[in-house]
Amino acid sequence: MKDQKRWIAIAIGATVAIVVGIVLAMGLSHGHKDEEKMNDQPTGLTFTVADPSPSLDAKKPLRCYVNGAYVGDLTLGDCAKKNGVAAQKLDVGVDDAGNLTAAPTASLVPVPGAPASAIAGVEPADPAQGAEVVPDTRAASGPTAACLRFSSNSWNRLSDNVTLGQCAILLFDQRCVTPGQASYGRWGSKTLRLVPKRVEQSDDNATFRPLVDQEQGCSVPMVR
Repeated sequence: MKDQKRWIAIAIGATVAIVVGIVLAMGLSHGHKDEEKMNDQPTGLTFTVADPSPSLDAKKPLRCYVNGAYVGDLTLGDCAKKNGVAAQKLDVGVDDAGNLTAAPTASLVPVPGAPASAIAGVEPADPAQGAEVVPDTRAASGPTAACLRFSSNSWNRLSDNVTLGQCAILLFDQRCVTPGQASYGRWGSKTLRLVPKRVEQSDDNATFRPLVDQEQGCSVPMVR
């Protein structure tokens, strides 16, 4: 009889414990019902990128190029020393594989030789061969000259009688290059060069100075 009463007491106690546990669980669930569920959140880190330029940690290694050759992952300062230049002389950005990279400006694509003449020896633009559309001449004013692009190891005439600004747009608008890379063109006797984030110009096909900075989406604004 005593054993029976004891088992009844145990059963009642277990039932009470279960009921209390259920009540507590319902209370906790109610208290968190308005919170965001973990499974509704994205995993990992989420970035909102307004500017494609990466933020650079001076101590973080990046892929370094010297004389066109990959020499390992180095800090920006060490990469600059390897190249014998100041850190500001390196182009830094993300390469086609998504790696943070540093290289001297246009080091992977040397300046091509100028045409025998800025005009002579280059065939005129032929609309029948899919010549590129010339920017609206009303958008710029000033001297005009022939506009050429260097591709496939040769100079190719894109258009005649365009301004410097129109030629820069025709050559480089919405075209992007990665660190160490470059794309070349000619406007009359000037060499034009696209490097990361800017278009440059040269009067001697050797020494370059800035012409215009590229804007978002690698667009080229009109040179005034």
